[in-house]
Amino acid sequence: MLKLHVHAAPARKLSIDFPDHGSAIRHVLAELERGGAIASPGDIGAVAFKAVMAGDVEPVVSVDDELLAKMEYFVPIAPIHNPPYIAAMRMFRRALEGTPLVACFEPGFHRTIPARRTHYPIDPAWVERGVRRYGYHGASHAYIASRLARLMPAGRRVISCHLGGSSSLCAIRDGQSQAASMGLSPQSGLPQGTRVGDFDPYALKLMMDRTGRGMDDILAELGTRAGLAALSGTSGDVRDIEQAAATGNERARLALDVFTTAIRDYLGAYLVELGGADAIAFTGGIGQHQAAIRSAVCDGLTFAGIVLDADKNAHVDGNAETRIDAASGKTAIWVLPTNEELIVATLAAGWLQERANHQDQ
Repeated sequence: MLKLHVHAAPARKLSIDFPDHGSAIRHVLAELERGGAIASPGDIGAVAFKAVMAGDVEPVVSVDDELLAKMEYFVPIAPIHNPPYIAAMRMFRRALEGTPLVACFEPGFHRTIPARRTHYPIDPAWVERGVRRYGYHGASHAYIASRLARLMPAGRRVISCHLGGSSSLCAIRDGQSQAASMGLSPQSGLPQGTRVGDFDPYALKLMMDRTGRGMDDILAELGTRAGLAALSGTSGDVRDIEQAAATGNERARLALDVFTTAIRDYLGAYLVELGGADAIAFTGGIGQHQAAIRSAVCDGLTFAGIVLDADKNAHVDGNAETRIDAASGKTAIWVLPTNEELIVATLAAGWLQERANHQDQ
C-alpha cells in the first residue's frame, strides 16, 4: 500500500492510500487536469527524478531500459531507495508515453571528489563492479553550495551539514564537492534515523555465526530497524529522542551523543581537508529545527574559529535563512532551508535544453 500526502491548500493536507505507484501517478495527473494546471497529460514537458543510485552514470540522464537495468544492479546497496524509483519511472513511461523522463542522480554533485577519497583499499576488480565511495544528498549539498555562493561570494570553503531522517556532511571548495560522508551506499556515514551508518562488516559474520540469521535478514535490520531508533529505543526522530533524554532516559542521551559525535568527526576531517571553513551550513529537518544539535556540534570549536551565538541559535526560524555565528568567530554559521527540487528542475531543464540545441545543429 502506497500512501500519498497531498498539500491541497495552505491549511489543508490530504492523506490518500493507493495500492501501487501507478494508481498514485494516475491520480496526480487527473488532479492536475481537474485543477487546471494542465489541459491533458500531454502538456507535461518532462518529468525529473531525484534518483539515487546507478553507479558511474552521468549526473543527468534519460530514463531508458539501459538506465533501469543499471539501477536494478545497485538495488542490493540501495534497497530502500532504488526499487520505488524504478517502479515510478516505469509507471511514468506507461502513463506519459513520449514525454521525456530525466533522472538527476544524487552522487552527481560528488563527481569532483578526488580519487583518494572515493577508493576503498580493495582489489581493483571490486571497483570494476561498482564498489567505491559515491556520496549522496547531492541535490541538497549542491543547493547549499549555490546559495552560499550568493550569500557569501568570498566564502570558498563550505561544510554542508544535511541533517534529517537521513544525514550526511559534504566538504565544498569553490562550489565543488571535495568529500562526502556517505560512501558506497546511502546506509553508510552518519547514524541515520533507522539506518546504522558506518559499521564494521565483520560484525555481520559474527551475528550470522552466533544467531543463525541470514545476511539479508541482518542487512534488513541494519537498514530499517537500526540507527538512532535502535540505540535510543524510540522512533528515531530526534524530537522524540530529545524528549526522552530530557526525562533522564540514558539510551536516548547516548543516541544523541553518538549522533553529534559522528557529525563532529566528519566536521573535523573536513576542516582538515579544506584547511578551515569560511562557512558551515545546517540544513534538513534536524539541521534547520534542532537548536540543541547545532549547539552540541559546534561546542568547544573556538580553536577552529567556530563560535555559535547561543541566543541567535535558540531563536532560529528553521524555515528562514539565518546566520547564527558569534561576532568573535571567524567562520560563518548558517541555518539554510534546502531546495532539492529546484536543483533537480534546473539540472533537468539544462539537460533538455542542451539536447534540444544539439538536435538543432
